Amino acid sequence: MDQKKLKRYGGGRTKNPIMSTLRNIHPGEILLEEFLIPLEITAYRLAKDTDIPQTRISQILKGKRRITADTAMRFSSYFGNTPQFWLGLQADYDIEEEKRNNAAVFQRIRQRRKTAEQMIST
Repeated sequence: MDQKKLKRYGGGRTKNPIMSTLRNIHPGEILLEEFLIPLEITAYRLAKDTDIPQTRISQILKGKRRITADTAMRFSSYFGNTPQFWLGLQADYDIEEEKRNNAAVFQRIRQRRKTAEQMIST
């Protein structure tokens, strides 16, 4: 992502020194900044054209709602990309949130010495 887009997304680094990475960007922000604004589409128009309730669109744009498989299918049909694109954005966002919010929990978990695959092959 170039510096211009980082600035648009409020980029830069977080103030928390433990999480010295770029802030996690919700798919709704990408929907707004990379699709709706450049294509001059309102949230109302997107809701009408995709038969998605306007409240759902608004919540996605505010980062308060996830992109579901249903929404991904509708967005991909409308914008001409794939449902995997939208679900991938959501999955990436969710994984990063879990890493940030539960890092200590995940660090305490120790990997098994033998994987299930190794146990089957012996």
